Amino acid sequence: MPLLEIKALNRNTNLYVWKITESFDELFRSVALKDVSLARLEGMKAESHQKGFLSVRRLLMEAGYNDFDLYYDDFGKPHLKDGKHISISHSNDFSVIVISQENIGADLEILKEKTLKLAPRFMDVAHLKGLSKSDSLKKATVVWGIKESVFKIKNEVGISFKDHIFENDFTLADQKCTVELRLNNKVECFTIIFDFIEEYVFVCAFNSVSLNYVTGQID
Repeated sequence: MPLLEIKALNRNTNLYVWKITESFDELFRSVALKDVSLARLEGMKAESHQKGFLSVRRLLMEAGYNDFDLYYDDFGKPHLKDGKHISISHSNDFSVIVISQENIGADLEILKEKTLKLAPRFMDVAHLKGLSKSDSLKKATVVWGIKESVFKIKNEVGISFKDHIFENDFTLADQKCTVELRLNNKVECFTIIFDFIEEYVFVCAFNSVSLNYVTGQID
C-alpha cells in the first residue's frame, strides 16, 4: 500500500509515511489542488518532485486535511489553518508529514555515501569514533536530519549547522537525543527522536526549554 504507516510519536504528534509507487497521473487524479499549488506543481521540472508534492497532499487527506487547509508563510514554512503544527519532508520514493499540537520539525533522508564524506562540515566527527562504516553513515545521516529538523523549527537566516547546532552524543540504538541551538547569546534546547524506514532516516525535533546563554537562567 502507498500509505506505509501512521505512527503516534507522542500523545500530541502523528507521523504519516507514504511510499510512492503510483504514476504521476494516478496521484494527480487523487487530489484536489488550489490554484497556487497547481501553478507550483506545473513549475517543477522533475517528475520525482511532482510526485513528492502530490504524495504529501495524499498524506494530508489521510490526516483529515486537504491542500486547501495548508499554506506557507513568507519564509516558506508550512502551516495548517486550524493552528496545528505541520512539518513536511520528501526524499526519493518516500514522503512524510508530521502533525502536532507542538512546534516540530521533521526530516527524511536517504542513506548515501556523500553524507558521510561531508560529515566534517556539519558535525563533530568524534561522535563517529569506533563505528563501522555502515553505522557511521547511519549516524552521520541522523545528525544531518537532526540539524535540518531544528532549522525547520527555527527557520532563521544565518543558522550554521556546524557552528550553531550541537547534538549531544547518542547511539543508534537510543533512537533519541538532545540538541542545543547556540545563537545570539542564547541556548535553545530540543529533544530528538529518530527511526529508520527501509534505506531512509526519519528525524523529528521538538522544542524544549529555552536557556539564556550568558546567565544560564530559564527565559
